[in-house]
Amino acid sequence: MTTLYALDQVEKLIRNYQKKDPNMEMVELEEGCLGYGITMISGENLKTAIITEKYLNEWSSGHTIRLYNKTPKKYEKMLEEYYARPDEEKEENN
Repeated sequence: MTTLYALDQVEKLIRNYQKKDPNMEMVELEEGCLGYGITMISGENLKTAIITEKYLNEWSSGHTIRLYNKTPKKYEKMLEEYYARPDEEKEENN
């Protein structure tokens, strides 16, 4: 069974990462509809957090959160593709 987290719980995780590392990196790899889509958060001496929005119905969604000691290759590739996009496209997604 997958645990789904509400938006406020995801925001709490982001605040905790910011407290621990003010220079943390947060990248929205894929835009979401109601939430964070696919977002990667990482920082010095912190695990890499992958937040994935899951569709529930037309009015709501939940989020899964996975923590990794090392960023999986799949997300490293998505991050490379994100940084290869033109700047205008990145601004539209953030």
